[in-house]
Amino acid sequence: MGHRKHSSPRRGSLAFIPRARRQRLIPRVRTWPATSSDKPTILGVPAFKAGSIHVITLDDREKTPNFGKPLFNASTVLATVPITIIGFRAYSHGYDGMQPFTDVFVENLPKELERKFKINAKDSEKKIKHVIDNISKVKQVSALISVKPEDAGLSQKKPFVFEIEIGGGDIKAQVEYAKSMLGKSIKASDVLKAGMMVDAIAVTKGKGFEGPVTRMGVKRKQHKSRKSVRAVGVLNPWHPSTIMYTVPRAGQMGFHQRMDKNKRILAIANAKDHPITPAGDFLHFGKVESDYLIVKGSVPGPIKRLVTLKLPSRPVKVKSEPPKILQISTVPAR
Repeated sequence: MGHRKHSSPRRGSLAFIPRARRQRLIPRVRTWPATSSDKPTILGVPAFKAGSIHVITLDDREKTPNFGKPLFNASTVLATVPITIIGFRAYSHGYDGMQPFTDVFVENLPKELERKFKINAKDSEKKIKHVIDNISKVKQVSALISVKPEDAGLSQKKPFVFEIEIGGGDIKAQVEYAKSMLGKSIKASDVLKAGMMVDAIAVTKGKGFEGPVTRMGVKRKQHKSRKSVRAVGVLNPWHPSTIMYTVPRAGQMGFHQRMDKNKRILAIANAKDHPITPAGDFLHFGKVESDYLIVKGSVPGPIKRLVTLKLPSRPVKVKSEPPKILQISTVPAR
């Protein structure tokens, strides 16, 4: 580079390319974990980010110097709401991967779903029989769920509708489980327990269009070395005479889908029995009046953002027992 005497490491991680703006608020889960359980169940639950607090627990990591002593945990409170199973989708092997085989919906869809779509579900029994008769072709079963943000105290009336894979047992047991749960509700406490590890997937906070200094961490050039100061020194060489995708450029910053792996659940409770709302309410969220869970550490996304918690894809060997909580703060981290 003409403006420096020595070379420098590249700026901006290539692990997050393309840094494009996410089109939907609902995160897309590309890989669901495999479970060895004999009982079918859904492999994840949605939640809404409420705020941050701190929790003091007793350190249960046996091979650490702090074992048995109080441990300060910066934590995140996630408000959970009942999940309504409105149908299920069976997948079969296609030419280029999994493809939908049949969609089955409950006959009496909730009224709030009229804001999303209109579906004629009168022939659901025929479709269920079609799936059972062709069970050898079915390779995967996913539950179609509906979540109302109003149940978490948010102002949004339009529900979120997406699918969560069903795991455990064989395919026939999964189809029977999906059939038996049509139109019913599931709580987060039915799937997740305190002490478990989960992967948190959400869309991060959007920052808009930013230059390469803010977006990629490129250093500002020296004074009077170029007409531009907040730009890279060279975009491309003479040969090849093209701008490579690895060059730090200006563009969208934030509002990307991100996943935090292996976040430990510290507690799962109901706000009526165990209030969690601090004095003055959670900033930008208000009061948590539904079920909630406390996750150790941070979670992607701003306040009120939909977060999908799924069973870990790469689980770590830790204790699955609930941690011993000594104190839960009532002062939010602001």
